[in-house]
Amino acid sequence: MGSQVIFWSVNIKFLRLRQRLSQEALAEKLGISRVKLNAHESGRTANPTIDDLINFSEFFRMSIDSILKMDLSKLSDQKIRDLEEGSEVFMKGDQIRVLAITVDKEEKENIEYVPVHAKAGYRSGYSDPEFLATLPRFNLPTVPKNGTFRMFPTVGDSMLPVPEGSDIITRYVQDWTSIKPETPCIVILRGDQDFVFKQVTINKDGTMLLQSFNKQYFAYTVPVSEVIEVWEYYSFHSKELPEPQTDMQQLMRMLQEMQNEIKEIKKKSGSK
Repeated sequence: MGSQVIFWSVNIKFLRLRQRLSQEALAEKLGISRVKLNAHESGRTANPTIDDLINFSEFFRMSIDSILKMDLSKLSDQKIRDLEEGSEVFMKGDQIRVLAITVDKEEKENIEYVPVHAKAGYRSGYSDPEFLATLPRFNLPTVPKNGTFRMFPTVGDSMLPVPEGSDIITRYVQDWTSIKPETPCIVILRGDQDFVFKQVTINKDGTMLLQSFNKQYFAYTVPVSEVIEVWEYYSFHSKELPEPQTDMQQLMRMLQEMQNEIKEIKKKSGSK
């Protein structure tokens, strides 16, 4: 098998010039020195660190895999915009996300628990093994051996009938394009946005549709560039029993299902 051609250095320079940035300006935005940036662009940095890979990837909104393996200068401007806006290539987790884990004495993966007070730190330390080592961790015999699992707390009533304050056990989703419509997931968003427990649907335009289980809350979309991680629902733990649905809630659910069915029929018939 031939050696893999790496386009990291030429792509970093190409993406910088595409945004009409000088080396000084880009270095300042990335929080690195101009000397270090020049080393990347000139090819003197043969093995970029994980932190560098993530830093450049997040700034340019481009998958690590694309920057490493694709000659971006050969692509059309539309294709590059597709990659930036969240195309299928961007959403494949094995091409952009670096997942850190912890293991027990027998080298088995732990289930880390992210408490409420650790949410802000998780956004910046999710790929840092040292940060994960500070989180509570445990194992459950009922959790499948295949996959990486993590537990997240929930707040608010948008996830009803799952009781407020429940802890959600989830499985890591590597490839977002594999998510089936309306899959329950914990979604980790950038910035000051909260972790959300929603029904996730991947749209063809590179956005995620997030729907609450509680139909009193409106659905909304977010660009995949605003999403850090997606964890698919496995089970939940709660001190409270779910409340039975009232007649009104059942009626609202039936109406919602009817509306969804009507939308699907209109789509298939081509009517508006």
